[in-house]
Amino acid sequence: MTDDADARRLAWVYLSRVVEGPCPALSALIDRIGVTEAARAVRECDLPESLRSATELRRGTDCAERDLDLVARLGGRALTPDDVEWPSWRMLALGQLDATRDRSAAVPLVLWVRGPLSLPDATEQALAVVGARCSSGYGEQVAADIAGDLAGQGWTIVSGAAFGIDGTAHRAALAAGGTTVAVLGCGVDRPYPAQHERLLAEIAEYGLVVSEYPPGTTAHKHHFLARNRLIAALSDGVLVVEAGMRSGARNTVKWARRLGRPALAVPGPVTSAASVGCHRMIREGEALLVTRAEEVVDETGPLRLAVPDRAVAADETPDGDEGLVYAALPQVGSRLPAHLAADSGLPLATVRAALPALELAGLVGSDPSGWFRLTRTERLVR
Repeated sequence: MTDDADARRLAWVYLSRVVEGPCPALSALIDRIGVTEAARAVRECDLPESLRSATELRRGTDCAERDLDLVARLGGRALTPDDVEWPSWRMLALGQLDATRDRSAAVPLVLWVRGPLSLPDATEQALAVVGARCSSGYGEQVAADIAGDLAGQGWTIVSGAAFGIDGTAHRAALAAGGTTVAVLGCGVDRPYPAQHERLLAEIAEYGLVVSEYPPGTTAHKHHFLARNRLIAALSDGVLVVEAGMRSGARNTVKWARRLGRPALAVPGPVTSAASVGCHRMIREGEALLVTRAEEVVDETGPLRLAVPDRAVAADETPDGDEGLVYAALPQVGSRLPAHLAADSGLPLATVRAALPALELAGLVGSDPSGWFRLTRTERLVR
């Protein structure tokens, strides 16, 4: 790592500790003057009025090197927007929200991660499963069936590691041999709830534990409301299985809708207080009714986007979204859909819909390494 890159990483981590969570005003300052200069301005209190109170409490606390060392000893790492592993395309929608409507509507400064997987790869095809903490046997059975089925099909299950539906979804994904991501409202070194310490350790071993809060940060109520936006952002859709009238799961659905993700809900018995929130979201058009994994895939997977009626001729240059995806493919080598989304600036679902159209047109092919351009000779053979 170069001196400049090291200085930038320490600046990101320092600022992450100063504000501990989303801070639109600080994000705007970083965009304007750069992260190292923003860190200097915070240390010296050379700040606009909108940032002074937000940074006053911890601006004198610079333990960036200690934080990095601590998370490394846990087998984790800190991801910043400078890193290759930063989930850029997942963060795009967050960056486009109006932060004046909600203080949490900001891209995280740092993502603290424990686990062996790449975050962009792990969330390439992901579903958030959330719901009641005081779940019923019915809700846990439905959540386990849907999460287990999808995990077995290669979907990543994202949730918040809470009691009830969250924990059930994580366990079902692990039992199916699939991938699961837990997004916390505290430091990744602080199991929360404490009774899920073993579950979180297993997730960190086979999946990922993620937080925007620095190591050692304890859980607070407002952290979970901010955490919900990351659960929605890291997923292709949000599924609610059981929710009371004032359930926090509805907050995650709000973020899904603002980010353009499908929101889904499972109905329950009409006499069940645990499903009142799901029924209300379905009735008021906030969420679509689903009952099994196939319906979830139909609403959140790439097949719900129509393939263009006219295939592109082999000697034409494709236009529209297909053209942008084709242009993002290298002349030599292959790319995964997530990388194409980042390079083309298109949503992943749009990229996934465009690739089959290009394949039908005889312009691209695929193999386990990803998608690639076909030469003219290969087009004729196919």
